[in-house]
Amino acid sequence: MPYTTEEGGRLNNFAEEPKVYQAEAPDKKQQVTYIILGALGFLLVVGLVFVAFSVSA
Repeated sequence: MPYTTEEGGRLNNFAEEPKVYQAEAPDKKQQVTYIILGALGFLLVVGLVFVAFSVSA
């Protein structure tokens, strides 16, 4: 476990902060993939709601 040293030489066992970086925008292929996955997820939810109403009736 990494330790950091505070002023005065005391050891601190809090986690070190990760390096911060700026996120990159998705390219066209990733955007298409997100749209397809969103549509499939939507269809799954609509299908489950339809099945639930069908079974309960």
